[in-house]
This record gives sequence, structure tokens and C-alpha cells, in this order.
Amino acid sequence: MKRRRWMGPAAFAAAGAVLLLFLILGRGEQAVILSYSDFWLLAETGQVESVTLTDGEYWSSTLTDGTAIRTPNPRAVDGKERLLALDIAVKEQESALPAWALGLIALGAFILFSQSKGKGALGLKKYAAVQADEQAPEISFQDVAASGETLQSLKDLAAFLKEPKRFSAYGARAPKGVLLYGPPGTGKTLLAKALAGEAKAPFFAMSGADFVQVYVGVGASRVRELFRKARKAGGGVIFIDEIDAIGKKRDSGNDEREQTLNALLTEMSGFSESDGIIVLAATNRLDTLDPALLREGRFDRRIEVGLPDHDQRLKILEVHARKKPLHGDISLESWAGQTALFSGAQLEALLNEAAIRAARRGSGPILEADLESAFCGVTVGEEAPRRMTEAEKRVTAWHEAGHALITHCMLPDARLTRVTVIPSSRGAAGYSMSVQPDKLLHTRRDLIAMICAALGGRAAEELLLGRDNVTTGAANDLKKAREIAAAMAKDYAMGETGDPDKDENAILIQAMDSARACLKDHRDALERLAHALLTKETLRENDLKEILSQ
Repeated sequence: MKRRRWMGPAAFAAAGAVLLLFLILGRGEQAVILSYSDFWLLAETGQVESVTLTDGEYWSSTLTDGTAIRTPNPRAVDGKERLLALDIAVKEQESALPAWALGLIALGAFILFSQSKGKGALGLKKYAAVQADEQAPEISFQDVAASGETLQSLKDLAAFLKEPKRFSAYGARAPKGVLLYGPPGTGKTLLAKALAGEAKAPFFAMSGADFVQVYVGVGASRVRELFRKARKAGGGVIFIDEIDAIGKKRDSGNDEREQTLNALLTEMSGFSESDGIIVLAATNRLDTLDPALLREGRFDRRIEVGLPDHDQRLKILEVHARKKPLHGDISLESWAGQTALFSGAQLEALLNEAAIRAARRGSGPILEADLESAFCGVTVGEEAPRRMTEAEKRVTAWHEAGHALITHCMLPDARLTRVTVIPSSRGAAGYSMSVQPDKLLHTRRDLIAMICAALGGRAAEELLLGRDNVTTGAANDLKKAREIAAAMAKDYAMGETGDPDKDENAILIQAMDSARACLKDHRDALERLAHALLTKETLRENDLKEILSQ
């Protein structure tokens, strides 16, 4: 190791010495300096044998009697042509140094770079160092909101770390690996930190992508380094986020990823309960992981971290609202009800966006209007008013009124909160917003009603304009309807024939017929909604209740 440490600087020093020697020797035989006019006088009288043109300060020339002379470089465009016309040998040299000297210097620089780049010298690193917080994170289970089952599983792990003897007395062993899986933004990383904080244990966190390097073997060495640091610290929580980056099912297509995965498997098999190490990993795609990772003795405990329910959303909002000046009229209970299917990250983004809007306004606390504006920005994009013709605005009003009316009629448990004909930054000409109730199971009738609501805009356009004049505004609605119908036919076996394609089409036709019939039966209400949208552009929950109650 010591030898490698001085090889680079030594090579660089040698190259410098050679360069200095060359310069000294080159100056040992002083050349005669002639003016430019005197040089041409000798050239035109046939006394110049050869000239070396450079981009430096002087030309170098040799006279017929062997005398070396130097001439100030005039940098004239026609200089070379004049010399050739006089039958003088002309050489061109871009640098005053010979090629062998330049090559030696380049070799020394390459050796120096090769020896030092792994250590971060010259401002470069082959790969980042393993990051680890020797101190336990300053958060606990009180700072997170998760389901009772998830928290209980993590509390068991914390107890294993704090009181291992209590469990070993019963012959129980701590799980070596715990896999947290679920949708993005549900707080898997936060839960891992909370576990370490609750157990007062060091926290070693890396992403699976950090192990994937260009150089074969680097990822495996980083795995070994990570576990070595955990052992040196006396145990702790190792957390690998996005483990699917290295833990996908092996297909012999990536040697570096497979070596890294093998190193991880070896390390997990190699440490014992006495090491006090628990490995947590997070993924959004449990089905893509290699079976060797999921067997007993590896990641043998799996904890699902799903989207929060109403009570968890309320707690998450309360946690993130602690340092935000909310107006007293704001009800976090109400907002917890309006944010069904929001992840923890989306709830945090909602309050952050509201705070940004309040700060932009520059006075007073965060208002309900700030939250409403932020909610629309997070879900459908910012309002981006664009010039619409009266015909386009009328079609949009009927389209959105169709969505709202069918939602009201066919999904009575859903809350209509906002309908607008103001375009959004994500390309929508308008949108209807409703909050679905938290439900674990949906009936076939529920799913058909959802498809009807999605197709309500197209059905309203047909009622207003006829089938030959419907617009492209229903593209996203049709996509959503097809996705639900496909799931019904393929995943839930809710078709009639058993042929997925035929059943999917039959479901869509049935839903479209139901949507058309609903709008025809309630055309008066449809027209009232469309007229109100043309007048006010945006209808909120109270406006919608008043119109639809008639």
C-alpha cells in the first residue's frame, strides 16, 4: 500500500525532471536571433536550408553552413508558401516539446490519477463513501403514523435491539432481515429511522442504487464495508432503500449486480444474533425480488406499509402542521376525510404547498383557501387559464357537469368537492373532483358506478352535440374506464363469459348505456349544473349541494 502511495508522485516528479533536463540541454547551444527582414534576405539568397514553424514566439531555422538561427514569428498567412516557393524544407511543430517528452508527462499524470482517484484526490471519487450516523436518529414511533400491525412489528424489533436477553430466554431469535414493502411515499424510510431512534441504535442507510457501479466488484466491496462498520459500532440498524436495484431476480445479465447481491446474501448469513444487527430493506415491487433474498434466514419477515387510513392521515397532518401557522377555521379532520388514497409524502406536500401560497401572499396565517389551492395543485395541477372559445367552454361545462351528476346519482357515498371549467397546467380543460370513502372491498356495482362516472363526460357531450361531434376531451376518462373494466374482467372474474376481452367490452358498453340513461333522466339537473359552471366557472361543495338538492 505504501509503495502504491508514492508511485504516482514519483512518476510525475520523474516526468518533470526529464522536462527540466530537456529545457536545460536545449538552451546549451544558443541560437543566433535574426530579425524578420534579415531572415528573408538570407532566404532569398539561398542561404537557408530548413525552417521549423511553430506557434510559439520564434521560428527555428538552419542555414546551409549549419548555423542555427531564430526568427520572431510574424504569424503571416503566406509565410509557409513563400518558403516552399524558395525550395526551403519546411517542418511544422505545434509544441516546443518533443512527442516523447509529452508522452512521458502524460504517463506520469495518468499514474497519479489512477493511484489517487479511489481516495477522492484531485476532487474526484470512484464512488461515495458509506454514510452512517453513529448516533441514533432523533425520531421515535411517536413521530410517525402507521397502522397498528405495522407499529407492533417494529416495536418487537426495537425490543430485540434493546433487550435481546428477554427474547433469547424463550428461545426466540431476532429476524435478520425485515422487508418493508408498499406504494411510494408511504413512509418506509421514516419507519426505519424511527426503529433506530426508538432502540437508540446507530443507523446505517444506503440506497440500492449506491451499490450499482461501473466497476465490477465495487458494489460487493461496499456491502462488506457497510456490515463491517455496523459490527464495529456494536450493532445497529442497516437500512437499504430501493433494494430491487440490486435484488432483482437473477438472469445472468449483469455481473456487477449479481456479485453485489451474492455479497449481501453472504453477509446476512454470516452475522449472528450476538452482533446486534437488524437489516431493513424497502421496495415498491416485492414481486421482482430474487427468491434467495426472501427465504428463511434472510428477509424472513415482511411488513406491508400501505396507504394511510382516515385516522392515520389525520395524525400525519397533525405532525406536519406543528410548525405551520394554520388559521383557526381550518379543520384537519375535514382534510383527512378529503385526502383518501393520499400517501404520507403527498400529505406533507399538501401542507407545504399551502404554506408556500400563504408566504407568497405575505400576510396572515395559512387559510382554507391556501389549502384548497394547494390540494388542486397536488392532484390535478395549477390553474392555467387559457383562451377558450364560447363553444369549447360550453362543451367543457356539459362534460364536467356530466361527471358530477353521475357521481352524485350513482356514487352516493362520494363527496363532490369541486367542479371547474378552468384549464389546469397538466392539460385538462376542466375537472371534477370527488372524495371516495375509505373501503377495503368494492362490489361489482361499485366498480360499474365508477366506470359510469368516468364516462359521464363523454355521455354528456353526446347528449349535447350528438355522437358525430364529440371531442377529444374524454381521452383520460376513457383510459381510466378501460383500466377498471380490465381489472374486473381479468383480476376479479366479474365478467359473464370468462373471455377477458369480451367481458371488458361488455362491461364498458353496459356502463356507457347506464351513463346515457342517467343523464337523460336528469337532464334538467345537468343543464342547471352546466349553466352554473358557465356563469361561475368553479363550483365548490356547497354550491354543488344546493344545485343538486333541487
